Amino acid sequence: MALQTTPEEPAAVRTVSRAVAEWVGRLGAIWIDGQVAEYRPRPGARQFYLTLRDPDVEMSITIVADAKVLGAVEPPIAAGQRIIVFAQPEFYTGKGSLQFRAKQIRAVGIGDLLAQLERLRTLLAAEGLFAAERKKPLPFLPRKIGLICGRGSAAMHDVIVNATDRWPGIEFEIREVAVQGVQCVPEVIGALQELGADAEVDVIIITRGGGSVEDLLPFSNESLVRAVSNCRTPIVSAIGHEQDAPLLDFVADLRASTPTDAAKRVVPSLVEQESIVNGLRKRARISVLNQFEREATQIHEHRRRMTTVISHLIDRSTAQIAHLAAQVRSLSPAATLDRGYAIVLAGDGSIVRNESQVKDEQIVDIRLAKGRFAATRIKEEA
Repeated sequence: MALQTTPEEPAAVRTVSRAVAEWVGRLGAIWIDGQVAEYRPRPGARQFYLTLRDPDVEMSITIVADAKVLGAVEPPIAAGQRIIVFAQPEFYTGKGSLQFRAKQIRAVGIGDLLAQLERLRTLLAAEGLFAAERKKPLPFLPRKIGLICGRGSAAMHDVIVNATDRWPGIEFEIREVAVQGVQCVPEVIGALQELGADAEVDVIIITRGGGSVEDLLPFSNESLVRAVSNCRTPIVSAIGHEQDAPLLDFVADLRASTPTDAAKRVVPSLVEQESIVNGLRKRARISVLNQFEREATQIHEHRRRMTTVISHLIDRSTAQIAHLAAQVRSLSPAATLDRGYAIVLAGDGSIVRNESQVKDEQIVDIRLAKGRFAATRIKEEA
């Protein structure tokens, strides 16, 4: 039952400690899943202390285990290892501290880890964290690349060397962190938050080399996966080798098979881009020349057609003029004279069309096709 206390009658420390110890004792033994954060084996010791932490949040408890219990664990316990402990909670009244006395410890096997990861993957997929529509496109040429990697790691070297080979002068903002063990998740999340807040960082690469399932386990941590999902900057996952598939690969905007592949996927090749530009320039030049040739051909053809049309028009007009000239000539007095006719002109030069216009003994002018002569009208005899 709850302690009955008042400001006038407070409970003594020993009373509170004994009450808490009694409450804790009533909890009974429980199974606990966690990661070994700290363990220092001491040869010959009969009792050992280890710190067991939650892999997803910054919480830990103290486990007390007898040498016999620890000796039964295969493989032997080491820092960073995932274990399951069957322990009884104990409240130490002398110092007011809580600890758990281990009755049984089991190392989590690969099969157990993979099963847990699959359950978590299914859960996160159902929430839509891995959906294709959530993937953010990578920039064509990032101003600055955020790089989260191990301290002095080969993965860091591979990314930087291959990226600068492809595009000399590319800039990096590097965060060196623990890439395995208990500090991996909080350090990676911290680096991710820093780089995500940097407006000059256009893309973030999270990378490390290959390793065992246990080594890569932090990159399947739920807290890390959710942090990546919430980051506004595009993220590339380059963890381990081709066959490795931590949950980070599913939530990242792009999954690269290796650190080298990440550099190639994030940074374009300057040589290739120059080749593309030169090719486009050549195609543009050829296109312009071809267009010019087509236009020149069309102009030449138009000119030829115009010349032909004008020539035809001239020929037709010439023929028409010749025809009209012939008609004019056929209707002219000269043409009539050529046919044997003559024109009689009176003394005043007028054409004589009627015999009444000429009087007896009147001289008239007779005009022929060739030449002319005068004639006098003779009086007709009765």
